[in-house]
Amino acid sequence: MALVSLEMSATAQTLKVPAPSPSQTLKQDFGLSTIEVSYSRPSVKDRTIFGDVVPFGAIWRTGANNATTITFGDTVSIGGVKVHPGKYGLLTIPGASEWILIISKSTSTTSADAYKQEEDVVRVKARPVSMAEKMETFSINIGNIRPTSCELQLCWDKTMVSMPISTDIDARIMKDIERYVIKDNRPYGAAANYYMENGKDLKLALDWYDKAIASNPRAYWNIHQKANCYAKLGMKKEATETATRSMAIAKEEGDDTYVRLNEKLISSLK
Repeated sequence: MALVSLEMSATAQTLKVPAPSPSQTLKQDFGLSTIEVSYSRPSVKDRTIFGDVVPFGAIWRTGANNATTITFGDTVSIGGVKVHPGKYGLLTIPGASEWILIISKSTSTTSADAYKQEEDVVRVKARPVSMAEKMETFSINIGNIRPTSCELQLCWDKTMVSMPISTDIDARIMKDIERYVIKDNRPYGAAANYYMENGKDLKLALDWYDKAIASNPRAYWNIHQKANCYAKLGMKKEATETATRSMAIAKEEGDDTYVRLNEKLISSLK
């Protein structure tokens, strides 16, 4: 009897069957980040869903089994409220003509008894839409994706409800364009100085000095260093002309130190 009991226990522990409400994790690129939804997917199975299996006017976990969660990788706006990056609970209150969709701080609420309205981050109202085709298995989708907006879509049986989501990325992209494209803050001058002072590729250093000076034509300190680079290459004429140019700007700016440095360099080239 003991042996039979052990065999039955081992069989029970290894038996795997399909879950009645299989889980799904949806991850969607949006804006400059992602939105991720984790939920379980019950099926209709010849039942009346909304107003029966899912009562009207009551908190629904928006799926089955564990709580449904939504994770925003970046700040988004929902119903005029900014929702910061993080993981939240997704709850709903279905109604015959109007739903309430809730983003909650709680990521474990699965029943009306456990729900606390003070944990709401945002509540938005939505009108349910009747679908022509029946959706047998509950589905959450992120659709109508544009660069700064999308919709979280809940579909089950013949009902669809959508929650608009938006993100403000324009200011960040414009700032990056100014930083990396317009101002071009790559440290050409510092890199060129290192190459010149450490006996590396002086012709490449000259190219970097040109790029540094192009971004700021009155940077007489970079122009002076370019003159030093020419001198190290034995290009006296170019070094003299470049040092003279640096000295002229330094005089206009009232920097006597660079005036003297350029005078000394020009003198050494004679």
